[in-house]
Amino acid sequence: IGGRYGLSSKEFTPAMAMAVLNELKLNKPKRHFTIGIHDDVTHLSLKWNAQDWTEPKDVHRAVFYGLGSDGTVGANKNTVKILGEDASMFAQGYFVYDSKKAGSVTVSHLRFSRRPINSSYLIDQAGFVACHQFHFLESRDMLSIAQEGATFLLNTPYGPDVIWDKLPVEVQRQIIDKRLRLFVINADKVADDAGLGGRVNTVMQTCYFAIADVLPREEAVNQIKLSIRKTYAKRGETVLQRNFAAVDSTLENLHQVTIPAEATATIARRPVVSNGVPDFVKRVTALMLEGKGDLLPVSAMPVDGTFPTGTAKFEKRSIAKEIPIWDADICIECGLCTFVCPHAAIRSRIMEPARLSDAPAGFVTKPWSGKDYASQLFTIQVAPDDCTGCGVCVDVCPARSKEIASHKAINMESKVEHLQRERQNFDYFLSLPDNDRAQVGEPQIKSLQLLQPLFEFSGACAGCGETPYLKLMSQLFGDRAVIANATGCSSIFGGNLPTTPWSVNADGRGPAWSNSLFEDNAEFGLGMRLALDQQLDYVQILLKRLESEIGTELVEAILSCPQANEAEIAQQRERTAQLKQRLSEIKGADALNLRSLTDILVKRSLWIVGGDGWAYDIGFGGLDHVLSSGRNVNILVLDTEVYSNTGGQASKATPRAAVAKFAAGGKTTRRKDLGMMAVEYGNVYVAQVAMGAQPAQTLKAFREAESYSGVSLIIAFSPCIAHGIDMSRSMSHQKDAVNSAFWPLYRYDPRDAHDHQHPFHLDSRRATMTFRDYAMTEARFATLTRSDPETAEMLFELAQRDIDDQWNFYEQMAGVERDIVQESDAHDS
Repeated sequence: IGGRYGLSSKEFTPAMAMAVLNELKLNKPKRHFTIGIHDDVTHLSLKWNAQDWTEPKDVHRAVFYGLGSDGTVGANKNTVKILGEDASMFAQGYFVYDSKKAGSVTVSHLRFSRRPINSSYLIDQAGFVACHQFHFLESRDMLSIAQEGATFLLNTPYGPDVIWDKLPVEVQRQIIDKRLRLFVINADKVADDAGLGGRVNTVMQTCYFAIADVLPREEAVNQIKLSIRKTYAKRGETVLQRNFAAVDSTLENLHQVTIPAEATATIARRPVVSNGVPDFVKRVTALMLEGKGDLLPVSAMPVDGTFPTGTAKFEKRSIAKEIPIWDADICIECGLCTFVCPHAAIRSRIMEPARLSDAPAGFVTKPWSGKDYASQLFTIQVAPDDCTGCGVCVDVCPARSKEIASHKAINMESKVEHLQRERQNFDYFLSLPDNDRAQVGEPQIKSLQLLQPLFEFSGACAGCGETPYLKLMSQLFGDRAVIANATGCSSIFGGNLPTTPWSVNADGRGPAWSNSLFEDNAEFGLGMRLALDQQLDYVQILLKRLESEIGTELVEAILSCPQANEAEIAQQRERTAQLKQRLSEIKGADALNLRSLTDILVKRSLWIVGGDGWAYDIGFGGLDHVLSSGRNVNILVLDTEVYSNTGGQASKATPRAAVAKFAAGGKTTRRKDLGMMAVEYGNVYVAQVAMGAQPAQTLKAFREAESYSGVSLIIAFSPCIAHGIDMSRSMSHQKDAVNSAFWPLYRYDPRDAHDHQHPFHLDSRRATMTFRDYAMTEARFATLTRSDPETAEMLFELAQRDIDDQWNFYEQMAGVERDIVQESDAHDS
């Protein structure tokens, strides 16, 4: 007989091997089989019993549940190294996590033994289970793999005397039935007190060694500190001392909990997804979110491989420790908090007062102060389970209390205190009708907040600098956008299973998104544009051919509509609806073909999106081809100045003096000026923007780029965790980048040159701070001053010269072109 195993990276365990051997014993075994999956389509899968095999008792098995970016995986890798260096100890580590940058569940499987470990499969019976994030208890069954008498270590904000009543009843029953030992620690507080923020890895690693007894306690602490020094030495003595302090204060905060005889909880696990979700989400996505995707039968998989979009809103990761709470009395309705929110977790809306008759008691509103929508009410609402707690909204808020300077119109507060109320408020907020795009008019920052984002709740890092630009694009053009996305961070958090953040509006319209390869995205997007243009040409031919039957007035109105604003686009949609109705009454192949293509008559907004690794390096040849094409495409480069998705390698966008992978001694060459290379074509719209520095300039650049009937290039400064900054200040940090002239802001609009106007607009001012002052706020630059001070000073000096030379060139370019315009005006007179 013959069979297949390991399909889609499924497990192949000794129990499965035994099932195959048992099949061989049958008088009529299956000639073809699969093992490890539930094949309810061809029925070739063999059944197996996990209990048919148990690992040797002398193997120590531990499983750790963490959150991507909390340091759990890194700490466990260090644990494997610590124990593996013991000549008499064999160690094994396997780490399960997806490709999201942060915020996903990570599962670490560790085995230790005095003899060789040959187990090439995940642990299903653990003697030690650790939960590093308390909210996991609400939605994930972590104790099903705990063996009888195992130890359960829990990071929780609740002390040993009250924690029992805070556990879901299912968890209580498992602890009692399996006679587990329960230890608790408020690792978040210990880490925060030590200055480590949300990284609880050092604290939880110390707890593990203290409880598991795999090393003498004193030796374990010394080994942990040694691994900390090896791991973080480059980050400076301050970081080392903070980690050491966390280790030293851990054990006094670790407590064992006395287990009652009965389960007494009144709370139960929340369903992974709420009622009313689409059937596919309930049957397939929910199991994947629970970490049980391997249990899905073959019949659950879509035959054509399609997965629904807009599913990130069902994920409800609830990973924030603090969430923003709005103070309506102080708010000036500027819209900055919603504008910069990386995960679209802060929303605003205006509504008629009469609409709020059934509002929850805690739903806060205030009168709208704008001239439009007079007498209506305004609200700002957080999505408490979708917020990542980055704090960027608070950083940019300009409104402060007159009595308490630190109190703003939006403030970070403990999620535990507000969670239930804000869940009710957000559910009610979603029940309110969306504001009419056509009535909003030409968006400014204040009115932009009223437009629904069609990019929401992604798996990007907290405080991500890339996602606000994608969200902005989705608000402005999302219901008619077509996106070609290069492989990188934006494709991973943009289209990764099990959920996707690209969404649709109430009419079912949203971005059409696709990801090809890393190196051919520009060509991929250009091909989309050519296909759209070809479809439009064909539709126009059919319209003219059927004009007498459709009606000349409707055909001419459709073909002549400029679709330059939301009102005109709304009118065009009404005309296409009329066209479909009339075509349904016309017989023939032409009418049938035209009816299937009428949506193409609404102007499509084509966007080619990628990072600097794609645009400056790997895909530059294709990008240059598109820049020279003259086609109506918009290119958005999310410039993090490194290959962010693959771990922070240097690209041609990396500035001089920055430390990155492949530039460990500081990059010695100047960064490529991609914008000026595009300007040389003369017919390409080019803008360099930084949302946190000048929001209005960013918005203006996006609108100008999309309206330009040709190639447009926007280079967007996107702070990244690879820069080594406090991501809660990612927007303020952009101001520093602009104020130091490290990142000049400009727009080059060929239309102005055609109209004898000044095409190059230098939107930022001369530097008000030195490059060194700016650079020392980023670990990627500051690291070099510690490891090689002499080289650092030399590169800093050269980098400052780069900045000065570039600024002088931009000023000369602006001045020369201004002189040309004035000279031209003189000749005309």
